[in-house]
Amino acid sequence: MNTRIHDGQLIVITGAAGLIGSCCVRYLNDQGFTNLVLVDDIKKTNKWKNLLNKRYVHFISKHQLFDWLEGKEKEIEAFIHLGACSDTLEQDGDYLMQNNLHYSIRLAEYALKANHRFIYASSAATYGDGSQGFVDDHAGLEHLEPLNIYGFSKYAFDLWLKQQGLLDQVVGLKYFNVFGPNENHKGHMASMVYKMTSVCQEKKVIRLFASSDPDRFADGEQCRDFIYVKDVAQMTCGFLKNSSNGIFNIGSGVATTWKSLATAIFKALQMPPEITFIEMPKELACQYQNYTCADMTKYKKNVKQPVCQYSIENAVKDYVQNYLIMDKRW
Repeated sequence: MNTRIHDGQLIVITGAAGLIGSCCVRYLNDQGFTNLVLVDDIKKTNKWKNLLNKRYVHFISKHQLFDWLEGKEKEIEAFIHLGACSDTLEQDGDYLMQNNLHYSIRLAEYALKANHRFIYASSAATYGDGSQGFVDDHAGLEHLEPLNIYGFSKYAFDLWLKQQGLLDQVVGLKYFNVFGPNENHKGHMASMVYKMTSVCQEKKVIRLFASSDPDRFADGEQCRDFIYVKDVAQMTCGFLKNSSNGIFNIGSGVATTWKSLATAIFKALQMPPEITFIEMPKELACQYQNYTCADMTKYKKNVKQPVCQYSIENAVKDYVQNYLIMDKRW
């Protein structure tokens, strides 16, 4: 880290007990930073385990954050705002808009008024079915069409920032398919690597969804941009030490098929591959992304640091062998 981040000033991380948040804490700790204020809403989950062996100065409930922030403007250097409802199947639109839009607006207004660095999580779900591409261009922002209310809630905050003329003062990160250690609490929203590993160990087979668009994609050939959370943490925290602003894709820039991902899991488990296909549920098919691949041109041009250190095969191997099998967090 350069002198932009002063060791005496605080970095506030919301969603800090979640997958990306807790890995950002680990990454910053490994860089020697402990001046962290962690914010989350743990409730009855086991997210607290993600904070074991992490170093920080405060933990605050997201419901108490704004009270705590009063009068602390000069003590804070930056916000990494990752806290949100990330359930793509959540149907309560009011709940999503309150958590993902209005809470974010309030926090951004506080940060910008005090000239704090403000880095926040957008989502690749804002791109919808991908028919308009996956380019993090501000000019085309208004034309995106998310497929679900979760994507819309994230999209609404991006749009609000643009309409207020604030995109050149903040950093928005459109995360693609993130997987890796510390996602044990996510239930049905956990990555397919997490889900398929346990199934593979028990049943010796991985079942994938048959294609919902067979004219374009054969079974198992649907593609996603999968990115390892260790790379995501490094890329996210990199914005603490540079002055780049705007919306950026956070992906690998590589489209990996589901069949290739499943094969990598079998290889990590040292098992022969056995893949079968099942019909995709109708409620999922109508909002399913058959292809995602982040355009990383803008990131490479502006940030000038490596996109990913892990290939998909090496990422799956590290995750499966060093975390899932060992039941460890990072």
